[in-house]
Amino acid sequence: MKATGALIGLAIGDALGFPTEFNDVPSILAKCGPWRRMELPRPAFVTDDTQMTLAVGRALRAALECEPLSPLGLAGPLREEYVAWWRSPDNNRAPGRTCLTACALLAGDDRPWQRASVTGSKGCGANMRVAPVGLVPGLTGEERAGAAQLQSGLTHGHPTALAASDLTAHAVRLLARGTGPARLTGLLRAYATENRTRYHEHWLGDLWRHTHDAGPESFIARGWDECLGVLDRLEAALRSPDPEGDPCLATGAGWIAEEALATALLCFLLFPDEPLTAVRRAACTSGDSDSIACLTGAFAGAYLGAGAWPQQWAERIEYRDELLALGAAWDA
Repeated sequence: MKATGALIGLAIGDALGFPTEFNDVPSILAKCGPWRRMELPRPAFVTDDTQMTLAVGRALRAALECEPLSPLGLAGPLREEYVAWWRSPDNNRAPGRTCLTACALLAGDDRPWQRASVTGSKGCGANMRVAPVGLVPGLTGEERAGAAQLQSGLTHGHPTALAASDLTAHAVRLLARGTGPARLTGLLRAYATENRTRYHEHWLGDLWRHTHDAGPESFIARGWDECLGVLDRLEAALRSPDPEGDPCLATGAGWIAEEALATALLCFLLFPDEPLTAVRRAACTSGDSDSIACLTGAFAGAYLGAGAWPQQWAERIEYRDELLALGAAWDA
């Protein structure tokens, strides 16, 4: 039940962090009380993070109806799902500017998606939605990496957004397959190093040409180098852990993709066997608390499974039925 655990955990973290986004820690404590006792709001509304995670999940499901997974087979459903989200009246949860800008361009005509991508943006909208790519069974490493970067590239075309999305999906997969928390950062570093100059042209096409980089290898290396840099900060924070301190002070506020990944990993790795404590810590942060908490919930749920979450919390999450349906299909 790892896929179900990850998706429900993602939505729980998102809903827990929704009311605390844009607040500093003293304001959160004044509003919510001690962070270790934060309660899930009633009703448990989620943000665009969960909405777009479902969009990616639906697109993957559609693309896999004609196996194997391919760039052409996935780009079309992703585009349709992103534009449908952009047009939806439920798209009223403080969505990111990059997503809105790119989706408007994707909806406007039949231009190649690379021309709609905001190549200067590495916002966390790139990877707060990528967990399904790490949960779908049966993908090859190439398919998983390509799909993770493609789902980012339609909106966030910065190389760090691509690399951080790939690394986030890889972390979810490792945890769902039983990787112990103590080994996680080392494996992520090895993956980033191995892929540092690998440009997935089959999946990304000429995206790199819409930037000022000299070539595809130097383009993507820029992203992986920033991910490796934030992993340095994560490992330093774990050597001197401070569970009571604001995690954003150690690994970044999470508004950008690599910091959202690192700060969510920090919250999870501080409390790897205490999923509620981990998402509460993530929600009580001075940065992009809903995105940090949603990724923390995805990591904790992928590692511990659906049983990690109290039934009374899981039952009142918005979009619960669709999350459970996707999780059940991938767990099967």
